[in-house]
Amino acid sequence: MISTTGALEAACKTLSQSDYLTIDTEFIRETTFWPELCLIQMATDDLAVIVDPLADGIDLQPFFALMADTSVIKVFHAARQDIEIIYNLGELIPHPIFDTQVAAMVCGFGDSVSYDQLVQKTVGAQIDKTSRFTDWRQRPLSDKQLNYALADVTHLRGVYKMLNKRLREEGREHWVKEEMDILESASTYDLHPDEAWTRLRMRVRKPHELAIMKHVAAWREREARQRNVPRRRVLKDDAIYEIAQQQPRDTGALGRLRTIPKGWERSQAAGSIIDAVSTALAMPKDEMPRLNKPAQAPEGAAAASELLKVLLKMTTEKHGVAPKVIANTDDLERIAAEGEKAEVGALSGWRRELFGEKALKLLRGEMALRFIDRKVEVVELQD
Repeated sequence: MISTTGALEAACKTLSQSDYLTIDTEFIRETTFWPELCLIQMATDDLAVIVDPLADGIDLQPFFALMADTSVIKVFHAARQDIEIIYNLGELIPHPIFDTQVAAMVCGFGDSVSYDQLVQKTVGAQIDKTSRFTDWRQRPLSDKQLNYALADVTHLRGVYKMLNKRLREEGREHWVKEEMDILESASTYDLHPDEAWTRLRMRVRKPHELAIMKHVAAWREREARQRNVPRRRVLKDDAIYEIAQQQPRDTGALGRLRTIPKGWERSQAAGSIIDAVSTALAMPKDEMPRLNKPAQAPEGAAAASELLKVLLKMTTEKHGVAPKVIANTDDLERIAAEGEKAEVGALSGWRRELFGEKALKLLRGEMALRFIDRKVEVVELQD
């Protein structure tokens, strides 16, 4: 493993001479808020390396510089968590990137195909999974563990080349680029504490309950980040829902809640929660957050969404694309209820060309589905 800044700098200089490099990370986050980076694996056609970010005195700046080098395509599989780590530690987002999981869905390998399945289907290699649950913080790591980690990027070279070639041949490169733009956006990873409530389920029914939930969730987010512990270690989701509904005004009332551990009301955190509740309840009524009640779906929308599911299945099977890339159930229900006004990805860009336009025609009665010769087909209707 590379364990010095000088060796890392030399390796990154060699890696930067390639048009692309594959990259993966191993990390632990079960007991922390921020993922603890334990290994970095990278490979090009000529070189494969493992970097030890836990080594004493190592400076990862050469690695971050490589991630920022726009002349090198950074290839990941399921890139979001890897990029989140790089963004938090290096304050940058790798660019340009290529996510083989997204590309695989566009190329018809199904929804969220796993790395080992994709490797087997594309390059025919079998990955030994016995080291999957390694504690990557431990040192030294065995040769078997290191070989497993390195396989995550060495096999990825062949996967990338095959998928990239297929995308070019089928003219689908711009399909993947739209998804990469999302992964390269800082807003994907930088969730402000005041927006932490959006991670929670909407189990509140009144504006003041939602206000409390927002304030308490924001406090928990800041506390978890400052202490570097998982959110659930600070306060469980169920406790936030109960606090929002019961609105405790003092620590005694807080301690009587079912979801609050015994004795917790005497902690400093309990006072902070009471302050958050009081702040929320002190908001003027006209400034209280509004609950967005779902609009009543028009008559026939449920049946229309079922037809759209059939059309989506037909479309994705014909073009070899995973349905998840184009639309999910909620998207289809919105199209069925709102038509052209639905703000969903299926009605823009290449998705509209492939599926969205047909979906709208089906809703307008300009297109029909029929079952013939043991299969469903699309029929254009004349006036």
